[in-house]
Amino acid sequence: MAQQDPSAPVPALRVRQWLAEWNELTYDESQRQARPKEHFYLFSLPASQLRKLAGIYRRSTDVIAPRKDDLGIQRKHDPERSEEIRRYVEGGYPWSGLSDAKRRNTENDSLKKPGWLPTAVVVNILTEGDIRSGKTATADNVIRVTDDAESTSASLYLPSLAEDDGDRIPPIEVIDGQHRLFAFDDDDDDADVEDYYLPVVAFHGLDISWQAYLFWTINIKPKKINPSLAFDLYPLLREQDWLESGEVVHVYRESRAQELTEALWSSPDSPWYRRINMLGGTRKENGPVTQAAFIRSLTASMVKSWRSYKGPGGIFGGTPDSSDGLSWSRLQQSAFLLTAWKLLAEKTKQAKPEWAEILREQAAELDDLSEVRVTYHDPAFTGAHTLLATDQGVRGFQYIVNDLCFIRQKELKLADWQDFSDFADVTPENVAVTAETLKEQPVLAFLNHLCEALTTFDWRTSGAPDLDEQARLAKAALRGSGGYKELRSQLANHLRASSFTDIASAANYLGS
Repeated sequence: MAQQDPSAPVPALRVRQWLAEWNELTYDESQRQARPKEHFYLFSLPASQLRKLAGIYRRSTDVIAPRKDDLGIQRKHDPERSEEIRRYVEGGYPWSGLSDAKRRNTENDSLKKPGWLPTAVVVNILTEGDIRSGKTATADNVIRVTDDAESTSASLYLPSLAEDDGDRIPPIEVIDGQHRLFAFDDDDDDADVEDYYLPVVAFHGLDISWQAYLFWTINIKPKKINPSLAFDLYPLLREQDWLESGEVVHVYRESRAQELTEALWSSPDSPWYRRINMLGGTRKENGPVTQAAFIRSLTASMVKSWRSYKGPGGIFGGTPDSSDGLSWSRLQQSAFLLTAWKLLAEKTKQAKPEWAEILREQAAELDDLSEVRVTYHDPAFTGAHTLLATDQGVRGFQYIVNDLCFIRQKELKLADWQDFSDFADVTPENVAVTAETLKEQPVLAFLNHLCEALTTFDWRTSGAPDLDEQARLAKAALRGSGGYKELRSQLANHLRASSFTDIASAANYLGS
């Protein structure tokens, strides 16, 4: 296996990429946006050695750091993608795209081509004193960088890496290119592949928020990947000043909300399974609430900045350390949202309050069978005259779940719920597995109480039969954009009188 002699410096090219006007920009160390160096470095290293220096290892349940102290780059590794890259390196294309049997057939060796990866891996070299996951980088475990003042050359002196040194901080943080590194498995005996050199662009002492910014500009701005994915790959992207002030933030947040909506629509275990109107059409054929309405609801309630000056922030918008927010993965967010809706559907179906019984009796009289295909079919939840099957009801419920969980997030230990799976994609199967882990968390009992308390609220629409005039006028006030705020206020007032003390106390913190 190729290794750089620790005593021999790695030659590098220093690239000064800095404009004079950048000196006038605002740099704020308290926001992890300290002034960066005016140059970066270009060099190459064997892939196997670069991976050891980068220390990209799967997270383990053996060590659980508080989210506010967890500054690691929270990526999801897709093993299949790394394996695809590895096959490409070995034999190029089209050989890499063949089946296992065909690749083993020597008759197909003629299809092999050089597997070049000329695109640089982008990294940050830690400096002495940098803190990651509660550990401080010391002089003996960082890469020493020396510059030649007379030229553009530089030298990098690599630290000695002991195999059993589990307390060290990896001296390199990978900003972009982790799947390329995972393609070179430490346990593989194929020396030819392990000797494969990768080009590297290295920043030195780059603050963590600038790393998030670089990831965005490399992967998102050119639209190479779904912006929603960035929400998971770099939690720090969830609340950045430069994102909050431009139109790109709307695309970013809406993409995240769209994926959550699709998870509700596509999961067989969801009460919204095939009931969200994704493409337009009639309510009866495609569902009572549009995809756009769900997206607007989520961006107004959960998929918004953790920091808010007008009440609770968004539980899906937090970042670690900078504001003590939650850095839940996309799977966790999907599982949490699905679980909350599922509990409400179940509690509603079990409940016998007067408003629900009236809707059930009316539906039976009208022979309303339009939604018998729905798993959670109940006129009180899925019928034509319940707010729970309307835009207003969806937003009202998601507002309340977000706000009360935000208020009680420390007591509910929301930050302790972590995703240790290797799942790379948000699929119904992966969401279901992740939702199972939520059953062990204190928030589940809280959601149970909240949903049960909400079933005693009168969710009938203004069009429901047998409403008296006063009740009809009150329900009519919930229509239109002004109805969102009114319903939110009514739900908060209702919950303040709940017999569940944890719900009532949390609701008391909401503005009337």
